[in-house]
Amino acid sequence: MRIIVTRVPALDAALIRFDNWWSGLSRRERILVIAASVLLSPAILVYGVVKPLQSARADALADIRTYETLSARIRAAGTLSTVRPARRQGPPAQVATGSATAFGLTVTPEVIPGGIRVAIPDANYDSVMAWLADLSGSSDLRVKRLSIQRRPAAGRVSVNVDFGG
Repeated sequence: MRIIVTRVPALDAALIRFDNWWSGLSRRERILVIAASVLLSPAILVYGVVKPLQSARADALADIRTYETLSARIRAAGTLSTVRPARRQGPPAQVATGSATAFGLTVTPEVIPGGIRVAIPDANYDSVMAWLADLSGSSDLRVKRLSIQRRPAAGRVSVNVDFGG
């Protein structure tokens, strides 16, 4: 094993200047310089190294949370497509029942003046919202009145919806 020592002229000159300065100090001055160095070193370490690293870490974690939230929202939005969903055709009761069946919902449609009323006695909230979004995008039915009541089981609701065309 060979060790190669390289001389750096700038470093040598700085060490010589420091040695000359240090030699020119009295014993009392040397003790004061050492004490000041010992007292200031932790402050320099904390405020010059630790705090900036903590700040950079906190910023990075905040960025990660932001990008994870955006990523989750993008995944939840689904794929973007220029293809429009097929329009549901037929009587309003048939359109509402057909769409509800696709989301696992059992509905009881009732014809009312100006549209239909659909009652769902017990359903998953997410399925109901997906069903309403599907009807909005794939049919001419529009929600006129919506009543959602929470059921005792978590995430379960009963729904009454009035649709108009």
